[in-house]
Amino acid sequence: MTYEQVKTLKSTEFKRLWVVHPETFKDMVTVLAAEKVWQKKTSQTEQIEYRKLLMTLEYWREYRSYFHLGNSYGVNESTAYRILRKWRIF
Repeated sequence: MTYEQVKTLKSTEFKRLWVVHPETFKDMVTVLAAEKVWQKKTSQTEQIEYRKLLMTLEYWREYRSYFHLGNSYGVNESTAYRILRKWRIF
């Protein structure tokens, strides 16, 4: 599911699907943006950060395999693993 599709969900549907309120998700994105500025990484767009966050929430919610997550988000299995490994720190 893309961020554009997520934005159109009602608050209750968003909570049911991602297990966090939309406001909490926006706070998470704000923290991500601050972290990105702190690290001074400008090579990736904000849209990619949304997708990484959504992938992480989906993994925590459903415990899907890296293979399935990679296919859902159009990345390789090893890329999905690296993204989720980064987020386990938080």
